[in-house]
Amino acid sequence: MALVKSTRIESIDLLRGIVMVLMALDHVRDYFHYDASLHDPTDLETTTPILFFTRFITHYCAPVFVFLAGTSAFLYGSNKTKTKLFRFLFTRGLWLILLEIGVNSLNWTFDLSYSFVVLQVIWAIGVSMLCLSFLVFLPRKLIAVIGIVLVVGHNALDPITMKGNAIESVIWYMLHQANGIPVGDATFVYFAYPVIPWIGLIALGYCLGSLYTRGYDRFLRKKWLLGLGFGSIILFFILRGINVYGDLVPWSEQDTLSKTILSFFKVTKYPPSWAYLLITMGPSLVLLHYLEYVKNYIGDILLVFGRVPLFYYFLHVFVIHVGAILGVILFNENGMALVSSISGNPIAGLAAHGYSLFTTYVIWIVIVTLLYFPCRKYMIYKINNKHKWWLSYL
Repeated sequence: MALVKSTRIESIDLLRGIVMVLMALDHVRDYFHYDASLHDPTDLETTTPILFFTRFITHYCAPVFVFLAGTSAFLYGSNKTKTKLFRFLFTRGLWLILLEIGVNSLNWTFDLSYSFVVLQVIWAIGVSMLCLSFLVFLPRKLIAVIGIVLVVGHNALDPITMKGNAIESVIWYMLHQANGIPVGDATFVYFAYPVIPWIGLIALGYCLGSLYTRGYDRFLRKKWLLGLGFGSIILFFILRGINVYGDLVPWSEQDTLSKTILSFFKVTKYPPSWAYLLITMGPSLVLLHYLEYVKNYIGDILLVFGRVPLFYYFLHVFVIHVGAILGVILFNENGMALVSSISGNPIAGLAAHGYSLFTTYVIWIVIVTLLYFPCRKYMIYKINNKHKWWLSYL
């Protein structure tokens, strides 16, 4: 079957493809790097600059993923009524929440009893899309104001903390405080991605979509991207330099210069602080500007991942998890017994029998290379079957 030319915006798919590849690095580290079972890679007492950077560079994944979900929503609705856009965003948001609970948790744990359910980025995008489905009826400037208020202002809520399993506590865990609750006697649900700032970010991504409407001046769009990008980077350094607002944990002077620098860049992801979003989205917007010029073989490869993000996401977690299990079985004495004995957090359990950071990087490259082929096949299928409505949900 001949490949039908895609009408998607390549620079957006390229940026999405880049962060999808980086995301795999973080998840490979979770499952394969031996230190993942022992320490937080951003713990200044135990980390190294290369390990810290390995974690920090993957901070760009979730914000770009959520932001571009908003941009894609705008582009999807540019030739549709608000009612049709509402229906799509609302149903897709519900679908993503169901996928997070039913598929993604199983993918991460391989636990058919669902004893540990973690609500992560797919959940955050789903809830954010539900909220965006209502916001789209508002004027775009008001949507932008709401987005800015949520992103900038949510750190004022940091002092508010809840405990226990009361309904108000559970709601707060969903909105702003990463925490978990037992559900029944056998399941624990952890809200890893409190949604207030993510809702703000998807709203801002939606507003940015107006820069990509048909007929919009390309050079003016690039000026906006550069201005917003470099402005965010500069504001990050000002905000962190003042060190009184914008992140749950202020940076501090350490016993070495390198640790002090790491402390400066150790920003909070759960939930994403204003500083976190500035230093991740700023460079991403600058990169989005320059990606309009990219036309090469590497770009073509990254486009594949960027055009099938949900398919890639679920596939890459499954492949990484299976690969980690095979690694334990093949390269550890009594490997089968080790795998069967792992309980509690299966990710940390597998990583406890893992490898050096260098080997982890090699495994990452191999896995991403292998993922390219099924992703490309699925991308071609989607392009050639645009008439199948259900493909827009996958």
